[in-house]
Amino acid sequence: MKTTGRWQCLGLAGLGLAVAALSGCQTNVAGMTLPSGHYLQHPPQYFAPSPAFPLQRELAAQEAQEAGQAGPAVQAPLPPPLPVAPPPPAAVLPQPAPR
Repeated sequence: MKTTGRWQCLGLAGLGLAVAALSGCQTNVAGMTLPSGHYLQHPPQYFAPSPAFPLQRELAAQEAQEAGQAGPAVQAPLPPPLPVAPPPPAAVLPQPAPR
């Protein structure tokens, strides 16, 4: 009976190791994190090439300024200035009583 229980535990442990090894997750071997062997089976992704200058609108505005044209964005006029508040009145301190 004890022998059967041991074999069942060893079989269950071996099955667990086999599932872990075949699951395709990352593994830690000798201090290195290694990918699974399935990473080569993924299809390649397409990344569009970047433009020569990534800030196209800024470049267009700078070129328009160099050419002497008005830029694409027109600035709004500034709001009127706020009225200046009068300074607060000076605090009146009571005079000390004569001695």
